[in-house]
Amino acid sequence: MTWEKEISELEKRASLSEMLGGRDKIKLQHNHGKLTIRERIEHLIDAGSFHEIGKLAGQGEYDDEGRLKNFKPSNFVFGLAEIEGRQITVSGDDFTVRGGSADASIGAKRLQAEGIASELMLPHIRLIDGMGGGGSVKTIETAGRTYIPRVAGWELVVEQLARAPSISLALGSVAGIGAARVASSHYSVIVKDSAQMMIAGPALVDWANLGEVSKEELGSSRIHTRNGSIDDEAGSEDEAFDMAKRFLSFLPNNVDQLPERIECKDPVSRRDEMLSDIVPKDARKVYKMRRIIDSVFDKNSSFEIGKNWGKSIITGLARLDGIAVAFFAEDPMIYGGAWTADSCRKLIRHCDLASNFHLPLVHLVDCPGFLIGKESEEAGTIRFGSQALAALGQSTVPFCSVIIRKAFGVAGAANTKPGSYHFRYAWPSGDWGSLPIEGGIEVAYKADIAASQDPDQALEKIKVRLNNLRSPFRSAEFFEIEDIIDPQDTRRNLCRWANIAFGALKPGRSSFSYRP
Repeated sequence: MTWEKEISELEKRASLSEMLGGRDKIKLQHNHGKLTIRERIEHLIDAGSFHEIGKLAGQGEYDDEGRLKNFKPSNFVFGLAEIEGRQITVSGDDFTVRGGSADASIGAKRLQAEGIASELMLPHIRLIDGMGGGGSVKTIETAGRTYIPRVAGWELVVEQLARAPSISLALGSVAGIGAARVASSHYSVIVKDSAQMMIAGPALVDWANLGEVSKEELGSSRIHTRNGSIDDEAGSEDEAFDMAKRFLSFLPNNVDQLPERIECKDPVSRRDEMLSDIVPKDARKVYKMRRIIDSVFDKNSSFEIGKNWGKSIITGLARLDGIAVAFFAEDPMIYGGAWTADSCRKLIRHCDLASNFHLPLVHLVDCPGFLIGKESEEAGTIRFGSQALAALGQSTVPFCSVIIRKAFGVAGAANTKPGSYHFRYAWPSGDWGSLPIEGGIEVAYKADIAASQDPDQALEKIKVRLNNLRSPFRSAEFFEIEDIIDPQDTRRNLCRWANIAFGALKPGRSSFSYRP
């Protein structure tokens, strides 16, 4: 007696599972420009590293003798794999079987995937396509009842945010709980044109008398990468996989480890003549902050996050002498770099990400303050701005700032981390105060100007007098600023700080959890 028959049955069932929803459904998936879940996993991970869990799960049909006639595999595939030699959990929806909805024990498999990632403190990459674990109306008939909504295992999704990297890729039409899973991650990407994300689909929207709309009109990449629900947009699935891997490369496997330091071939002492004259003398003229970012960090290391929303603040990850850091910088091309409600929301998440994964935080400062005006007030900018300053103060990692130009008002105070003694530099172009001289001079000296015989000449004399006092060197005399540096020395100073900061990093869980 041998187990040959059972082993043959095992191989048969595994083969049926790999057929997914069948040739016709696979062809339809390809016709829509999308890969299948198994193809996606192969494109994402190191070749041959996938160890699947629950491959035999599904719905079987049997004849009267108990022999398997037909098998519909679970529409959720997950397991352990490696990316550049790092162990991860990878999971994904199979849209070829019931559009990824809650058929064939998807709930149990999804729960197991989240549980393994959380308990073993492994990075988890979710490939989401469809309902992502939610049920369809047809589920009511299948189950023979309706059910009171609950999200089994959602605590594991939340706990993962405090333990290990969580990355979600929206690769198709994502709705309901699938959309919530995309948003509840440290980093999310949506594929342009072939993917959409929505709370509910067009049919339900139409039923609710909210208009007839397409999936693209409801939840295109343009919508959600500009409102902050999704971080970034990819032009293809392969580009989305590359973005996920790039993001992960800056982070440790979990919060009990420090980010890996890599070899740096970019000289610490490298100087860039462009930095000496990139900032215009005229305070009303702008420049490209991203050129400074590319110059001072290790070559080709900067990875921007959330480029299409909250655009007056640039956020991202980069390296200094091989050390992974998080950075943020005002963009003078957008509202002069003024903080908006959305840019503050983006900054809050970024400070949390830095604290969660022990990434020293760099601020390249050119902040004229909060955006002012009626729309800004209606958006609640001061509320979100206060939260952003609180998030910066609560951050648990070393902080360093370089004042490139402006630092005005409450938002401008983010050139310092409250309660922290940290490195801070300024360029000779530094200009700071409670508000710009140009914006307050006519109010502060209203009586003097009105009493003069030539108001215009009086105003000009006052401007000259005050401008003689606004030099950053005057502030340095009173130790208002610790160091004024040659802009070409910025990289050298930041790398020195990064090496000191790296030695001060401590692994472990942050005092507060990550806020998605």
